[in-house]
Amino acid sequence: MPRAIGPAVSIVGALILGQAAVEAGFVGAAVVIIVAISAISSFTLPNTSLVNVTRGIRFMLIFISAFIGLYGILLFTLCIWLHMSSLRSFGVPYFAPFAPFRLKEQRDVFFRFPLPSLLKRPSRK
Repeated sequence: MPRAIGPAVSIVGALILGQAAVEAGFVGAAVVIIVAISAISSFTLPNTSLVNVTRGIRFMLIFISAFIGLYGILLFTLCIWLHMSSLRSFGVPYFAPFAPFRLKEQRDVFFRFPLPSLLKRPSRK
């Protein structure tokens, strides 16, 4: 049975290139570790379209943070968060029951209550 040697070879190549970049002073070791973790974590996503979306967001975040720095990361995160807070799924706000905050819907946020007390869905408002 044939075995795939592409991923083993690409990982070894990435390690060698990362080490060379750190030794040359182009990037820090922390940058290589963060990029490696994000690349490995992209293999855990099961859906191809989800992989493409996260790859696009990751590249946008890299470019914005390269030009603006930490403020760019914070600004980009805020923009994504504001966009997600405007979304609705089946008429229910995406961040429900956290936003908009309703005290009576906070029963199952941090602790799981018995199922009979949780018969209502979050409201559509």
